[in-house]
Amino acid sequence: MSEPKLSTSVLGSIVSSAHLADGALPALSELEFGLNMISHAYQRWMIRCMAAAGVPDLSALDVLVLHHVVHRQRPKTIADLCLVLDVEDTHLVTYAAKKLQSLGLVAAGRRGKEKTLAATEAGRKACGRYREVREALLTPTVAATGISPEKLSELAAVLRALSGHYDQAARAAASL
Repeated sequence: MSEPKLSTSVLGSIVSSAHLADGALPALSELEFGLNMISHAYQRWMIRCMAAAGVPDLSALDVLVLHHVVHRQRPKTIADLCLVLDVEDTHLVTYAAKKLQSLGLVAAGRRGKEKTLAATEAGRKACGRYREVREALLTPTVAATGISPEKLSELAAVLRALSGHYDQAARAAASL
């Protein structure tokens, strides 16, 4: 199957703010609108997928923290989680960790002076059920778009690269 072509409609570009699309790089406004839509859709997906997996009432950040604590089955510190998730406010990750701990999905430990989190059997099982729901509901529909796995990897690399530009611009804006 050939890859879908992404093109601008006859009506013009889809942007969230015409005044931002009026600058030197109008396509950036299109990208930002798409990022906003995918960000919110992804967060809704994570919350509802985890609920379908049997763990309701988690926030998107709670789900991300749980997945990363389960990742590679090694204990993680709050600092580790903040770094990998690119979260500046450590109290948000700390709150998610306490919530997951109270649900029995993670357990606290120690590495030197730092508190660590490790997945419990219940946490690993919840992530396994999440994967099953994802494989049943999301993977087939994404595969049906005809976008190749290689193209998805390229898009992921572009998004990671752009995140660095946004971070640098945020640092510069903070000094204005």
